[in-house]
Amino acid sequence: MHFDRKDLSNDQLVQIYRKLLWPRMVEEKMLVLLRQGKISKWFSGIGQEAIAVGATMALQQDEWIMPLHRNLGVFTTRDMPLHKLFMQWQGAQEGYSKGRERSFHFGARQHHICGMISHLGPQLAIADGVSLAHKLRKESKVSLAFTGEGGTSEGDFHEALNVAAVWDLPVIFLIENNGYGLSTPSSEQYRCISLVDKARGYGMEGVSIDGNNVLGVLDTIKGVREYCIKHQKPYLIEAITFRMRGHEEASGTKYVPKHLFELWEKKDPVSRYEEYLIQQGAVSAEDVENIRNEFRNRIESELAIGFNSSPVEADTESELNDVYAERIDPPQLIIVETDGPDTRFIDGIKQGLRQSMQKHENLILMGQDIAEYGGAFKITEGYLEEFGKQRVRNTPLCESAIVGTALGLSLEGFKSMMEMQFADFVTVGFNQIINNLAKIHYRWGQQADVVIRMPTGGGVGAGPFHSQSNEAWFAHTPGLKVVYPSTPMDAKGLLIAAINDPNPVLYFEHKALYRSVSGPVPEGYYEIEIGKARHVREGEEVSIITYGAGVHWAEDYAAEHPEISIDILDLRTLLPLDYIAIRAAVQRTGRVLILHEDTLTGGIGGEIAAWIAENCFGMLDAPVMRCASLDTPIPFSITLENNFLAKARLDDYISKLINY
Repeated sequence: MHFDRKDLSNDQLVQIYRKLLWPRMVEEKMLVLLRQGKISKWFSGIGQEAIAVGATMALQQDEWIMPLHRNLGVFTTRDMPLHKLFMQWQGAQEGYSKGRERSFHFGARQHHICGMISHLGPQLAIADGVSLAHKLRKESKVSLAFTGEGGTSEGDFHEALNVAAVWDLPVIFLIENNGYGLSTPSSEQYRCISLVDKARGYGMEGVSIDGNNVLGVLDTIKGVREYCIKHQKPYLIEAITFRMRGHEEASGTKYVPKHLFELWEKKDPVSRYEEYLIQQGAVSAEDVENIRNEFRNRIESELAIGFNSSPVEADTESELNDVYAERIDPPQLIIVETDGPDTRFIDGIKQGLRQSMQKHENLILMGQDIAEYGGAFKITEGYLEEFGKQRVRNTPLCESAIVGTALGLSLEGFKSMMEMQFADFVTVGFNQIINNLAKIHYRWGQQADVVIRMPTGGGVGAGPFHSQSNEAWFAHTPGLKVVYPSTPMDAKGLLIAAINDPNPVLYFEHKALYRSVSGPVPEGYYEIEIGKARHVREGEEVSIITYGAGVHWAEDYAAEHPEISIDILDLRTLLPLDYIAIRAAVQRTGRVLILHEDTLTGGIGGEIAAWIAENCFGMLDAPVMRCASLDTPIPFSITLENNFLAKARLDDYISKLINY
């Protein structure tokens, strides 16, 4: 192994050694504690420390890093106290995630480290968002994201690199190629000779380096960082290394040929660099032993503090309160009046989005065809001319990466709105929404200031991939908020509220309502409070609890049947639900029909019906009934679609309730 010190002084060489040795000695102690049963799990980075340490030292302290399981050197090089890290590994509440995460699944904003999720690939796109924020602010900074050779097979790898390349983002993508994805060798992972060859496919530069040479890693990434900043381009680095322990300790290493351990033992990044320093006269054998003794004592001292952590105490109120980030700024003019010019549903959305762009200079819009073309439904038409290409951004067909980019923007204090061209397409960004956006505040206190617009619903003859109602998928996920307006006034006010909310909001907008529904919309900037239902119509015989297009179906039915006194409640928000309003609706009539366009099984109606049965049973004069669409994919034929939709069975269910 050849070390090139270049212009580094002896003191600097020793400082690098201390940074490299510290995570090795910490980990050796952790493995002892693991065998003693004092920690529950460990992902070993022994043999790979040079990559994490060298990369972290090459960056500025305020540049974000997205590490993975085996990057203890990132955390220690950012000088995170060992006693608090140990509390984290023990699952103590004094750790970085309040006992809610284990091992390295946590982040720390003050150290500019973004907590990983087990799915690995989604972390790459977060780096895109961080670098986009730097680019927009014209800052000379990069972000760096780790992945393994196995992670390069994931679609998120492709999407993140493609977005970074297309948008010219200063991101460093760092592959730790240790030869195995858990037990699967690289020969069964990919067919290219070198992973760095993949860089060419994205139009970016790349380099393969010896990941066990700490000076080489440090020098290369310093140079790559300068390149990314100067040229405003991404860069791919493949660091060749080896994992000397199992994927995690319990999995062992029986699947690895013995001769590989013998080979890589000779390339150990710590011992080889230590020998080099002695040869250079930077340290003596006695100096090395003194440093090791210093570290042993320091480890024991830090662990004594860590072991002294308090027992975990479950506080239900605290657990629930930490799911969502608290909004600091007061809501803007939450309205109760209903005046304003007659406006179409789609124009209410346009107004809310335009006024939000005017209000928030840090609001970025992203989506397929939203710039020059104005979006599939022309909601952002004219925005490019008004707000510029930096803030109104066409995206590649990379839904997962764009959701991740939105989260990365949030790390740097930006707001973002992503448009799913159709709500159906959200499936390819599902993991980012469910496991990254929704959980990040609960896990380590980082807000996700992201709105995802979801053009949804049937009635337009668009078939099974452009018409399904999928709101219930997200209403089941703590950490998300789900809103679904039915009127132009609510469409504007709820969108503004969603953008002002520091939490991830799924904003469902029914395509069939865009140009078919009009109503008064105040011209000023206002919010409709998220989590508050709207009492649409007073009635005494039957309460219809609904949302979206169902509100109009219910109103039309009530108008056609004046002989029935129908009460209508528009939920407006599906997560969180307005249980006070639901209880009041039950109390007003004693007979409840839950109406929604979504299919019956697993729809939000089942949850509401269960809550009513548990909490309002004494108020009921009949069973709670659900009127929903058929449990089939939504068909293309208008005749079949009309039969599919819940509206076709509304009269039958009202009759059942009245006659019960």
